Amino acid sequence: MRSIRVRIIVICIALVVAGIGAWRLLPADKENDRPITVGTTDEVSSLDPAGAYDAGSWALYSNVYQSLLTFKPGSTTPVPDAAETCGFAGAGLTTYRCTLREGLAFSNGRAVTAEDVVYSFDRMRGIGADVGPAALFPTLRSVTADGREVVFRLGARDATFPLKLATGAGAIVDSSRYPKDRLREGDAVDGSGPYVLKEYRPGVRALLEPNPRYRGAVHRSGTPVEVRYFAEGEQLASAWRSRQVDVTHRQLPPEAISALDPGAQDVRMTEATTAEIRSLVFDVRKGSPMAERAVRRAVAGLVDRARIATGPYHSTVEPLYSLIPRGFVGHSTPFFDTYPEGDEAVERAGELLREADVETPVTFTYGHRAGETWAAEAAELRRQLEATGLFRVRIVAAEWKEFQKGYTSGAYDAYGLGWLPDFPDSDSFTQPLVGRDNALHNGYASARVDRLIAATQSHGDRAGAVGDFKEIQAQVARDVPLVPLWQKKDYVLSTLDVTGSQYLSDGTGIWRLWQLDWI
Repeated sequence: MRSIRVRIIVICIALVVAGIGAWRLLPADKENDRPITVGTTDEVSSLDPAGAYDAGSWALYSNVYQSLLTFKPGSTTPVPDAAETCGFAGAGLTTYRCTLREGLAFSNGRAVTAEDVVYSFDRMRGIGADVGPAALFPTLRSVTADGREVVFRLGARDATFPLKLATGAGAIVDSSRYPKDRLREGDAVDGSGPYVLKEYRPGVRALLEPNPRYRGAVHRSGTPVEVRYFAEGEQLASAWRSRQVDVTHRQLPPEAISALDPGAQDVRMTEATTAEIRSLVFDVRKGSPMAERAVRRAVAGLVDRARIATGPYHSTVEPLYSLIPRGFVGHSTPFFDTYPEGDEAVERAGELLREADVETPVTFTYGHRAGETWAAEAAELRRQLEATGLFRVRIVAAEWKEFQKGYTSGAYDAYGLGWLPDFPDSDSFTQPLVGRDNALHNGYASARVDRLIAATQSHGDRAGAVGDFKEIQAQVARDVPLVPLWQKKDYVLSTLDVTGSQYLSDGTGIWRLWQLDWI
């Protein structure tokens, strides 16, 4: 998921609710009836789940929409939510069946049916939005309904399919309210999740109230929540310091994070090692200077991750040398093992360009999302590359939606992009990022990588996929469609009169706003 878009569990969860029955959310008696305010810099690019594949949008989806499956706090195993039961039919991992819960209803009162589930998947794949989640389901061939049963038929074995159903890509929409062949316009939402979207101002606020019609995996009532959106991390930090928000999550400025005192007595702070990563992505299509592999390999050898981590990010991130981050099955370090550092790196980069008859300095355009931290990162990358005399970098910054349009249309030769995995499995870094027709839209395709991805998906026991995951990472280090830069920690801050903030970052990618409560 674009950061877009974590899933490694390192926080001890104090409360784990047992059992997955059919529950209704009931209003709770609260002395404080003011909504809890949550501040974030993540942006919602679309309220329609067929049109977005980014962290800000999916965070909202997990509250207002419902998927067949979800994740319990602290667990990476999906459990039924809109479904009553789900499972593969037989050992082939190519047919997956779910039985819908009885009594489900959208927030507008209309009953949720198996046909709505089919409609949601067919519609999402049929629209195929450039920045939508259709790329997450390359093996899905058909979805059918029979009574309350939904049947997914896959073109190849995919042990990760249940995990994908538990994401925002599996959001169920009301077939009577969402057009079949285009995205829904306006700011209305008709979902069956734990919350109802009562008010929405794009880029400003979203007011959520508990959905009394909800039935599913959530066992507790929710508290009204107001999500406030900030364009810059410093604006969020200022709002936090003045207590205009009760909770902050993604993204305080690195310098503000580095100054945090874990022992502060007036703040609750949750720190989690997540799988959020950031990469330098190359447009490998004809016409871009990055279409030449030697150019990409030269850049890969010149990037000094340590200076990026300690400079623009104030040591709040750690250098990353692979497609798959630490803590995930099959993680390795091929970019560290393959490319030299220091003076040797400059010499090798020059050799690569000379051997490929590439004229230097190579001039290329680097795009990034507008923001102080991303601008500082871009400036550091330009400094590193131009100091060698081998490259000349033109930097272009754009607001999030324009930036998305830019990289999907090939407007940049290279661009910086953060990534939050869609589900807690290494496949979330391989198929969406380097598989054919991937979510990066950079033109990269490799038959060998595609075969290896298919091989990893065929293992029900994920440990059996380790060798193939390592081969994928080694091939990516050779082809260099991207250069991994860093992996970071996640921080959630809350005032002392709010509880439950640790559930906003527990490693499963579900933004559990319903866990927030006044003490």
